[in-house]
This record gives sequence, C-alpha cells and structure tokens, in this order.
Amino acid sequence: MTRSNRLLVWSPRILAVAVCFFLGVFALDAFENGKTVAEALPDFALHLAPVLVLLAVAGAAWRWEWVGGVAFTLLAAGYAFAAREHLSWVLCISTPLFLVGALYFWSWLRQRMSRLEWNDVHDPPR
Repeated sequence: MTRSNRLLVWSPRILAVAVCFFLGVFALDAFENGKTVAEALPDFALHLAPVLVLLAVAGAAWRWEWVGGVAFTLLAAGYAFAAREHLSWVLCISTPLFLVGALYFWSWLRQRMSRLEWNDVHDPPR
C-alpha cells in the first residue's frame, strides 16, 4: 500500500473520531448554570446521545467505508436543513461531517478501483 493510499484509508477514520470528540465538547455545557454534578449528568447524557450514534456510524464505517460516506453525508445534509437559519451552526457542524463523508466515499472508490485493476492484471481472460 502506497503512502497516499494509507493516508486516504486512515484520514476519514481519524477525522471521524476527531469530529466525535469535537461534538462531544458541546455536551459539557450541561454542567453550567450552577447545577451539581448529579443534576447535570442526565443532561450530559442526553447531549452525548448524538455523539454516541456518530461513534456507532464511525465503527460501522471502519469496516464498510461506503456506510461512512452515506451516513456522514446524510447527517451533514440533515443538520444543514434542520439548522438552516443559523449559518454559523451549519458551518461548524455540517462542514466537518460532510468532509468526513466525502473522504469515506473517496477512500471507498479508490480501494474499489484498485481491486478492479488488480483483478484485470491477475485474472487471465478466458
């Protein structure tokens, strides 16, 4: 595997986890407003639910890259539609999701093309 192929395989995976951590930081606002830790934990768990879904998608995409391409792109589009009146929110949340989805698609297509080329070279015509 060439260096560019390794970079293309690992960059969407690493960025997907980084996006999950980035979005998880927003859950920390549950601890504001003078609440005790016990009072804030249910809110914190509720704020982390989307991040856990995103981590599950990243886990599935680790094995099936096309799943990551579809899911991250749809999540980006869905959030952009839901928050369409807040451009800064859309740019902050949907852009990283879309970037990860595009990288997963690119990686999937690149590996698929390399498999097809390998089969063309190594399988003699009948």
